Amino acid sequence: MSQEFNYNKVVSDLRISFANGKLKSYEVRCYQLSQLNKLLDENNEAICDALWKDLRKSKQEVKLFEILPVKAEIAEIMVQLEKFMKPERIQSDLQNMQNTLEIRSEPYGIVLILSAWNYPFLLALKPLVGAIAAGNCCVLKPSELAPNIATTIGNLIPKYLDNEFVKVINGGIPETTALLRERFDYIFYIGSTNVGKIILKAASNYFTPVTLEMGGKCPAIVDKSCDLDVVANRIAWGKFINAGQTCLTVDYILCVDGIQDELINALKKSILKFYGEDPQRSTDYGRIINNRNFQRVTKLIKKSNIVHGGDFDEKDLYISPTILKNISVDDDIMKEEIFGPLLPIINVVDVKEAVQLVNQREKPLALYLFSKEKKTINFVLQNTSSGGVTVNDVIMHATALSLPFGGVGESGMGAYNGIHSLKTFSHQKSCLIASQRFESLNNVRYPPYPSKENFMFRFITDGLNKKINRSRGNKYWTTGALLIACGVVILAYFNNFR
Repeated sequence: MSQEFNYNKVVSDLRISFANGKLKSYEVRCYQLSQLNKLLDENNEAICDALWKDLRKSKQEVKLFEILPVKAEIAEIMVQLEKFMKPERIQSDLQNMQNTLEIRSEPYGIVLILSAWNYPFLLALKPLVGAIAAGNCCVLKPSELAPNIATTIGNLIPKYLDNEFVKVINGGIPETTALLRERFDYIFYIGSTNVGKIILKAASNYFTPVTLEMGGKCPAIVDKSCDLDVVANRIAWGKFINAGQTCLTVDYILCVDGIQDELINALKKSILKFYGEDPQRSTDYGRIINNRNFQRVTKLIKKSNIVHGGDFDEKDLYISPTILKNISVDDDIMKEEIFGPLLPIINVVDVKEAVQLVNQREKPLALYLFSKEKKTINFVLQNTSSGGVTVNDVIMHATALSLPFGGVGESGMGAYNGIHSLKTFSHQKSCLIASQRFESLNNVRYPPYPSKENFMFRFITDGLNKKINRSRGNKYWTTGALLIACGVVILAYFNNFR
């Protein structure tokens, strides 16, 4: 495909469409979003069928974790869009009291979206919502590792969205490589850190801004103050949905000494409750995406560490929910993101040691803490760095559309989600609109600089120092403001009558 397909023409055609300015219209953007919503409503069965073939996802899981979050994103953005498109007035500072300050959100232009295979519908459509709503034209490249849903997306998007604004290109590494040679105005990528580095390098050729959402080893710290049955339910749910192939899932548990056995027993009960005696027969338990990933995950299993599960079937790409203990931080399973249904548990003396172990590794996309102690919660929040945090649950911070979702360090850069998607796909243009009146006030900045006006520098500086120290009390800020206002009047007097 890459040899015969003219990628340059695809991008050029979108650039022409963008230049036509249709997407500057609030009505046009809303129509495209409503069409996306219509796509979701009218094609539930086709989407569910494709994801069953690719990942053995149940209909309920598809609706809850692939379709509904996209609908929620559309609804949230449509509520915010009209206000977002208007210039945002900013309070003038001391140097610009006579000027109008505002921020205008303008689309970047042509956006390339490279989505991931683990939630292949959600992670293709959700960023697309934000990119279109912000007024960009888009090239959408679904992951080739989930071929059925990629084909479904490629067939559906042209039926619902204006082909002037959105192009879907399917294919593998050659197609992605060819796309990255083209000049885009923004690149949005979800996937592995290794590929993220390739994306970032390609983007640097044109100084193209990027959002990279890449995952990492997300820890869960469990202390002694918890209700372990609740902890087990929430960790087991987040860990084993999609057979552990979730970038936000708990990658490993740091368990405070003395509660490991009780936590393991609680996890076993949760797994039994969720998937029955034989998870392979459960319609709610997924499969590994392909044989290469199956082999990679099963190689991480050591029989001596298994306390639950450990069963697998290569023909079915099935790996059972598996709990491992007596794990060392130097074991192979701790050297890379697992991205499969293996849950290692590491004993720590206390939460302080857990924090030390977390900080010795690269910053994760998410960190989870289970504790009822406010002092412990504040200690962990203040002494760790991660893309996001959920306390006493897992994954749920990503569902809060008022919060930005993204990574930090090797887990990514940039963020999206609700209003933050609009901000991500928009350039925030700073605008100062000056008045042509009161020109005499500007004489202080024009040469020559008379010595008689030096006192104004000291006068205004005193006022600014009062503002800097206003944390001591509002009276300082009030005094400073009055001094500066007086200074402006005196300056005008000198300039008008000298």
